[in-house]
Amino acid sequence: METINLPKASALTSPNPVTLVCTRKPDGSTNLATVSWWTYLSFNPSMIAYAMAKTSFSGEMVRENKKVILTIPGAAIKEAVMGCGMSTGRNTDKIEKLGIEMQSVPGSDIQVPAHTRVAIQCTLKEFHEVGDHYLYICDVEQVFADEKEEAVFAWNGYAKIATAKQGE
Repeated sequence: METINLPKASALTSPNPVTLVCTRKPDGSTNLATVSWWTYLSFNPSMIAYAMAKTSFSGEMVRENKKVILTIPGAAIKEAVMGCGMSTGRNTDKIEKLGIEMQSVPGSDIQVPAHTRVAIQCTLKEFHEVGDHYLYICDVEQVFADEKEEAVFAWNGYAKIATAKQGE
């Protein structure tokens, strides 16, 4: 075996989960941010966690509003998923710029992409500094799904977004 760095390890462990974090902006519109790490923490009570860079506008919105929806994007928007990770929503309407069709979910004023396999509606419980990121721990309120949508994953150290079949 040889010594490698963590980014190389992430490429070797592909596919990795990817999500679009949906938050409410101050004007009431929705912002989308691509996040490359999230996980289930507990099924009873239902909890998840995800990590975002400290400089993330979406992270700022979650800390302020305490509400977030994590979505597992469908294959139809895989290019947009990559685009959502390339710029900040602070000064850009990513939804308009990338032409993402949105839909509402019951009980939330945050919208999600129409091509979403799973949407996990949450309330922020706490967050912790973890190096150059914050770890967000959330209580799950509701979960929605559209099993007709094929989920996408991150490949090659998050250099490519594709379905599990396409990534081979």
